[in-house]
Amino acid sequence: MEGIQIFLIVLLVILLILYFLKQQWSRRHFPPGPLALPLIGSIWKFNFGIGYNLDTPIKWAEQYGDIFTLWMGHMPVVFLSGFEAVKEVLIDHSEEFSERPQTPIIINVGKGKGIAFSNGHTWEQQRRFGLVTLRKLGVGKKSMEAQIEEESQQLVEVFAREKGQPFDPALPIMNSVSNVICAMTFGYRFPLEDETFKKLIDAITHCLKFTGSLFYFLYEMFPWLMKHLPGPHNEGFRAMETVFSLVKKEIEKHKEQKSFQEPRDFIDFYLLEMEKRRNDPTSTYDEENLIQNISDLFFAGTETTTISLKWAILVLANHPDIQDKVYKEIEDVLSSSFFCYQDLKKLPYTNAVLHEIMRSKYPSLFGVPRQTATDVKIRGFLIPKGTTIIPDVRSALLDSKHWESPKEFNPKHFLDQDGYFVAREEYLAFGAGARVCLGEHLARMEIFIVLVNLLRAFRFQLPPGVKELNEDPEVGFITPPHPYKLCAVPRCSSS
Repeated sequence: MEGIQIFLIVLLVILLILYFLKQQWSRRHFPPGPLALPLIGSIWKFNFGIGYNLDTPIKWAEQYGDIFTLWMGHMPVVFLSGFEAVKEVLIDHSEEFSERPQTPIIINVGKGKGIAFSNGHTWEQQRRFGLVTLRKLGVGKKSMEAQIEEESQQLVEVFAREKGQPFDPALPIMNSVSNVICAMTFGYRFPLEDETFKKLIDAITHCLKFTGSLFYFLYEMFPWLMKHLPGPHNEGFRAMETVFSLVKKEIEKHKEQKSFQEPRDFIDFYLLEMEKRRNDPTSTYDEENLIQNISDLFFAGTETTTISLKWAILVLANHPDIQDKVYKEIEDVLSSSFFCYQDLKKLPYTNAVLHEIMRSKYPSLFGVPRQTATDVKIRGFLIPKGTTIIPDVRSALLDSKHWESPKEFNPKHFLDQDGYFVAREEYLAFGAGARVCLGEHLARMEIFIVLVNLLRAFRFQLPPGVKELNEDPEVGFITPPHPYKLCAVPRCSSS
C-alpha cells in the first residue's frame, strides 16, 4: 500500500511538472516577465500588498524590459512601461488598443454597458453622446464654472468652521466634488446632511476600496468559485447595486416629471435621445446604458478629482514656500474677486504647480487597462486580439529619461528659463488617444477654481508638532494620500 501511495505522489508531481512545462511553452510568444506558477500565475509577485509599492512595476520593467507580461492565473496582462512605450500604445496605435478588457468583475457589474468599460458600437455611441452632452451642460463654459464656484464657496464655509484647528479635509472635498456631478446629472445639488447623498458617497467609497483588494484579484481569477463564497467581494457588489438603485430612482423622477422635453441635465438629454431614437434599430440608447453612464461619471469624476485636491492641499502644506508663491501670483494677477478658468493662462507658476501635483501624485496605480482590438505586433512581440494591456501611465510620468527630477515635487518641470508655462507631451495624466479621459476639462476646471478659492481664504499649515505630512500614498488601484489633518488658517483679508 505504501508503495502505491509513493507511486501516485510521484505520478502527480510528474504530471504537474509536465503541465507547467506545457504552460510555459504555450506562453513563449508573450513578452517575458515574472515566473508564472500553475493556477495563480504571477500573482505571487504582488505578495498581496506586502512588499509591493508604486515602484514595483517600474522595477519589473528594469528587469524584464519596457514591455513585460504578468499572468493573472491563466490570463496574460501585458504591461508597457516608460513614456515611449506608453505613447506607442495610447497615441501611435490608439485604435488597436482602444478596447476595454471584459474581465469577470467588469462583465458582472458593467454588462458591456456605459462609457468607461463598453466596446464597439455601444462605446462609440455612448461616448459621442457623453462628449456632446457635457458641452451642452456647460463644461468649458461659464455656466459650469458658476456651479463649481458655488461648490467651492460651500467648501470654504466648511473649512472656516474649523477655525484654524487641525481637521481632515477628505470628506468635505469629496462631498463638494460629488455635488458637481449631482448637479450635472440630476439637475440639483444635495445638502451635505441629506441621507440619500450620504448613502451615495458611502457606496462609491466602498466600491473603490474593494478594487485592488485581495478579494478583487481572487474573483477575477476564480469567478466560478468566488461567486459562491462569502466575503468582501459581495459587499463590493452590493455597494455597486446601491449606486445603480439611487441613479434609477433619479431617472424615474425625471420620467414622471417629463422634464426631458426641456432638458436641463444629463438624464433629461439622455431620455430625450431615447425618445428620438425609439424606432432606430442601431440605437444603444436605453435605461441600462443611462444608469451605467451616470455611475461611470460618478466613479471617474468623483474619486480622481477628490484625490488630486487632497494631494494638492497636502503638498502645499508641506511646501509653504511654493504655497506662498502661488498665493502671491494669484493676488497679483487676479485683482478682482471674480475670475474664470481662462485666467489660468495668466498664472504660469500656478499652472505649473497644478500640473506637477497631478504628475508627481498621479491618482491611479497605473491607469485604466486596455484590450487589444486586433492582433498587434509591438516591440517585436505579437500580442493576440483580446489581450489585457496596461499602459503604465505612472511610469511615463516618472520616466527619468524625460523628467529632470521625476520623484521630486518640482514645478520647474513645467516652466522655461523665463518662468513661462511649458506644456509637455510627456504629461499623460488624463490619458491620450481614443480613450482620453471624458471629464478632463471638467476636472481641470474643478481643481483650479476650488484651489484658488481655498488659497484666497486660507493658508494651509501643519498641525502643531507635525514636521511633515506623509507623502507616501496608499497603494491600491487608486493612490490617495494616507488620512491626514492640517490647519486651514484664515487669511486676514478674508476675516
